[in-house]
Amino acid sequence: MTFAPTPIPSRTQYVLEAIKHRILTGQLSPGQALVEADLAAQFGVSKTPVREALKTLAGTGLVVMSQYKGVTVRTVDAAMAREVYDVRLLLEPEALRRTITREASLAEAQEALVRAEQAQDRADRSLANRDFHRALYLPCGNPLLASMLDEVRDQAALVSTVAWAADPSWEREAHEHQEILRVALAGDAPEAGRLLHAHIAHFVRRAFPDDQEGL
Repeated sequence: MTFAPTPIPSRTQYVLEAIKHRILTGQLSPGQALVEADLAAQFGVSKTPVREALKTLAGTGLVVMSQYKGVTVRTVDAAMAREVYDVRLLLEPEALRRTITREASLAEAQEALVRAEQAQDRADRSLANRDFHRALYLPCGNPLLASMLDEVRDQAALVSTVAWAADPSWEREAHEHQEILRVALAGDAPEAGRLLHAHIAHFVRRAFPDDQEGL
């Protein structure tokens, strides 16, 4: 017998999305403390949905829970970025190749590119880009592979947001996304995988030029 996952209560979901948006716009900066009572007052809720939202965000890697420091926004540095992008480099191009080989629909990837182009801030753009990449790997036919990539996608969005604050290079990434999608829609799995690998590797190299080990 299988059980469906327990849905997140609406208040918790509201707080979760609000905190995530603040993190990805830089309103909550890396290393900043997140105090349950303060957040509850800001959002007009009890501490319970805030606590549950923070637990979920810790699970996705956007915040860190420490016995001594409490909850803080995750700090982004070259080591953290390298860990996240190593996983993506190993898994994401292969997942895209499988998606293309299966002739799966890429309509959601096309829609995500439109949303990224129309985004009003870094958070919306980052989340749209995250959805674009997910639309490339999700139909790969291997749920475990897709779930492994899902586990790092919020952290990848955080890396991109921090990097864009220093170097707003999203137009370059947007052109790369368009080319990846064009080749994918043409059915060229090897070339699409190669372009995606180069796209991921080049981004983190540009974002952290002083630390190239392992990238």
